[in-house]
Amino acid sequence: MKASTIMKRIRFAACALVFAVAPNLQAQEASPTCAAPVAATGEFASWNTPLDVRAAGNNSQTSQAVLALGQAARVALLPTPQVHYPVRPEQPGGSVSYGGLMRLDVTEAGTFRVALGSAAWLDLVRSGEFMESTAHGRGPDCTSIRKMVSFPLTPGRYVLQIAASGEPQTTVLVTKLP
Repeated sequence: MKASTIMKRIRFAACALVFAVAPNLQAQEASPTCAAPVAATGEFASWNTPLDVRAAGNNSQTSQAVLALGQAARVALLPTPQVHYPVRPEQPGGSVSYGGLMRLDVTEAGTFRVALGSAAWLDLVRSGEFMESTAHGRGPDCTSIRKMVSFPLTPGRYVLQIAASGEPQTTVLVTKLP
């Protein structure tokens, strides 16, 4: 058999495999179909009644944009050009996106989960360094919690950076895991 014929058969088999596997992968990653949104419960209960917070545009303004642990906040974001991040986000967004900064004070060590109501990029920064996340996931089914990111933190002051949001506001909730 010619090498070109073998290569054609290999390409055909590879394409057939992709088309056979792709629908299964898509089904596994798809969100559940929800007849209507459901209220968040348990540790996420405050998601249903967020406090209004305006994001800061720079580090010195974060004293006016504080996130309370365990209390959801509906955060009004700023146009990206108005935000001066302490550390440039990996996904900073463009001139038509939104972002902002919030202060988070941690009093005891542990793993903390940041829940976000949008697909925006989020980073946690302390002393000019990114905090390493340890887990990523989706929120509870049929709630408006879009994503969750967990971070191991020690006591201190942190800045939550939100970047590359397509919406001018998002809901944020930070909780300490048991």
